[in-house]
Amino acid sequence: MMEIKIKTEFIKLDSFLKWAGAVSLGSEAKAYIQEGLVKVNDEVELRRGKKIYPGDKVEFNGEIFIAVAE
Repeated sequence: MMEIKIKTEFIKLDSFLKWAGAVSLGSEAKAYIQEGLVKVNDEVELRRGKKIYPGDKVEFNGEIFIAVAE
């Protein structure tokens, strides 16, 4: 489990995946999200613009990322 610090009130899911280093391009994030390969708080999320707030858990590619306020 990896804690990812965010500086704003929320961050969009596709941007969060890039910020966490899980993907290198936004287009990659979009594709993985649309394919149903990303979970937010234990539920498959298909919206790349889903707002991720501190305390949210994102699962992708066998890794878990927790958003935390900076």
